[in-house]
Amino acid sequence: MFTTRPEIAGSFGVVASTHWIASQVGMAVLERGGNAFDAAAAAGFTLQVAEPHLNGPAGDCPIIVHDAKSGAQRVICGQGVAPAGLTIARVRDELGLDLVPGTGLLPAMVPGAFDAWALMLRDWGTWSLRDVLSYAIGYARRGIHYVPRIIATLNTVRPLFEGEWPSSAALWLRNGGPQAGQLWANPTLADTWERLLREAEAAGRDRIAQIDAARDAWYGGFVAEAIDRFCRSTEAMDTSGRRHAGVLTADDMARWRAPVEEPLRRDYRGTTVLKCGVWSQGLTMLQTLALLEGFDLAAMDPLGEGYVHTVVECMKLAFADREAFYGDPDHVDVPIHALLSADYAAERRKLVGDGASLDQRPGAPGGRQGSPPDFAAAVARQEMLTRAVGAGEPTVARLGASGGDTCHIDVIDRFGNMVSATPSGGWLQSSPAIPELGFCLGTRGQMFWLDEAHPNGLKPGKRPRTTLSPAMALKDGRPWMSFGTPGGEQQDQWQPIMFTRMVDHALGIQQAIDAPSFHTEHWVSSFWPRPARPGKVVLEGRYDPAVAQALAARGHLVEVGGEWSEGRLTGARQEADGQLFAGANPRGMQGYAVGR
Repeated sequence: MFTTRPEIAGSFGVVASTHWIASQVGMAVLERGGNAFDAAAAAGFTLQVAEPHLNGPAGDCPIIVHDAKSGAQRVICGQGVAPAGLTIARVRDELGLDLVPGTGLLPAMVPGAFDAWALMLRDWGTWSLRDVLSYAIGYARRGIHYVPRIIATLNTVRPLFEGEWPSSAALWLRNGGPQAGQLWANPTLADTWERLLREAEAAGRDRIAQIDAARDAWYGGFVAEAIDRFCRSTEAMDTSGRRHAGVLTADDMARWRAPVEEPLRRDYRGTTVLKCGVWSQGLTMLQTLALLEGFDLAAMDPLGEGYVHTVVECMKLAFADREAFYGDPDHVDVPIHALLSADYAAERRKLVGDGASLDQRPGAPGGRQGSPPDFAAAVARQEMLTRAVGAGEPTVARLGASGGDTCHIDVIDRFGNMVSATPSGGWLQSSPAIPELGFCLGTRGQMFWLDEAHPNGLKPGKRPRTTLSPAMALKDGRPWMSFGTPGGEQQDQWQPIMFTRMVDHALGIQQAIDAPSFHTEHWVSSFWPRPARPGKVVLEGRYDPAVAQALAARGHLVEVGGEWSEGRLTGARQEADGQLFAGANPRGMQGYAVGR
């Protein structure tokens, strides 16, 4: 099968990410003796400079790690919680809103990314925080080349910045804003990190003590205090068409630290796929694989309409359950075991017919009835997307360059350690920049429903159900692959497509990434304004036209996108003989895999 580039092969170490500079930074750390955790953290902080329209220092970052020494896998939950002052009563009753806005200060959660990276570095890494941050500080201080998408994003939100968010205009539009071929610096962010390191190193020479001191400075010191002041003193225009102050406080930040959890697991044809908990949408991939296990995918053409139809219909069922049952398990009882059971999959599989379903059909796992959102209301909200400047997480082109998106990093080192991380949020266009810090807050709160009965209903101290969804897989019980993608709702669509093409059709990583892909927008979106498009399937433009015609004949509402428009996947795998392989997405011309 055609590939745009060779699959990277080696035995020393591999790094794949959504930006070539982050990949090279990760590899540089491995070459200097760091392990996969050091490398992933350095790459992650660098992405905050290289892709500020896709992630930021105050965003979110779920991470799955495999520790070769213990042989164990863990999830680091870099998804912050709702502030104490963000309640349904405040948003719905006092402010008169029926949805949490997609931009501005009101939907800001406790920033989770910094503690996730710092905790991983402390407990599994070997480098000091200064060494890890030195790459990102260097780029923030001296400048970095921006990809065209960043400039396009800034041009789209320029009227918002100039008219409503002056602190963002001062940071991102100074001297006319970044231009193609120009190095662009963020000296304010560099200063923030340098101050953080000074406070960390005041704790002494011990590496762990320094990292903990930095975490305290971020969540209980000058960073938290600056965020608190800005939220109290600023009212920001958001997607509601009104100005609202933030409710995130220093006390909210001081009370939170990133938890470490067991991953969810599901076997699939000799492999075991690992995902984050039901505070994420990761369980949808496991449910999709459970359904697909009952179909002979290997006998299907991986680029044929039968494969597309089967995968789409199974994903519809999995995501319908997402809408009805998933939420922060610290606050709601999610029937995880029932949702993953073989009996439940067999029952649900009977719903996959020859034609396309246009309904939302959650199940009743273990006899439980869920609380899905109003599907008809979601369909009616599509027209609100015209007001969505800066909102959402749309790798899907419908929101153009104005929306936020996500990054991904995969690392495997010579010791067999693995990292799969999906940093996102805190996009430069999500909320006004905090002048003294050089970054803005994330807006993941837009994923909550203003409904006490819904498992993803807003509640202080609760995690919004995020779309961020890194993945890891074992083969025959051995750690095999780290993989993931940006893409919001598409993350757990493109990943099972890539994975089944590798497992069922024996494609390599690069082949599976390069192959034309697809997605559906059938269910209720996680992003403001929470629309749905029943039956819609988007095919990448390289599909044979006969595939679109056959899918339409089955009742799918088919749209054909650009030739290279579906997926931003990366992946890295380790075979039993110690060989390492990696691949990255050619779409957008910025994702790269490196290794030796």
